[in-house]
Amino acid sequence: MTLGPDELARYARHIVLPEIGGAGQLRLRRARVAVVGAGGIGSPVLHYLAAAGVGRLDVIDDDRVDASNLQRQTLYTTDDLGVPKAQAAATALARLNPHVEVVPHVTRLGRDEAGALIDGADAVIDGSDNFDTRLAVADASLARRVALVSAAVGRFEGQIGVFRGWEADRPCYRCFVGAAPQRDGLTCAEEGVLGPVTGVVGSLAALEVIRQIAPFGDDSAGKLVLIDLLALRFRTLSLPKDPGCPACGAPATAG
Repeated sequence: MTLGPDELARYARHIVLPEIGGAGQLRLRRARVAVVGAGGIGSPVLHYLAAAGVGRLDVIDDDRVDASNLQRQTLYTTDDLGVPKAQAAATALARLNPHVEVVPHVTRLGRDEAGALIDGADAVIDGSDNFDTRLAVADASLARRVALVSAAVGRFEGQIGVFRGWEADRPCYRCFVGAAPQRDGLTCAEEGVLGPVTGVVGSLAALEVIRQIAPFGDDSAGKLVLIDLLALRFRTLSLPKDPGCPACGAPATAG
């Protein structure tokens, strides 16, 4: 696989970076990323991954574009109201970069669907809005050894974590949250969220997906970034691997 003249011009600012270069751009071109949730986080993630030249994007979302989304989900326009987000995203991204294949899945990802939708991906970004989906995505990613970038936002805050729990010294998502039951938290509709907060978190999540495909800088797996945009403060925590984790600990991997 080689890059054509249009791609060389399109990705020139990547290619001149020693940390990415032509080899890194080709890795992006060959990559497949599953994006779970095409909302506040998924919108900027999809925009930047398509612009970066990721070869295939699987967009997984069963929701439709609503007027209340337009304050922060900048991938969509007023003309998209009522259209399934996965389909509207595919249309928008085709206009942005015709070299990227976008596959919409208008479905709600659950445990029964997670494996098939994630299978074959090089990375998965989870920007879903409920804990059951997050656990289903995390378990499927771990089982298939697919790097997981998990992101969340609320009000003026966000967090991003990268998980490769099959590695001996790296935690999985369940090392972070435990075997927690469904958590009854407030939704963005109930507590609000400042539009640019989703842009900041989604852009950083896209950066971490690119880092997993074409590695550069320090490895971010096992780290959690906490973002407080009321105080304009970023904190990075190193997450320990739980040796007793039922998902990735020694008892789980012994067989």
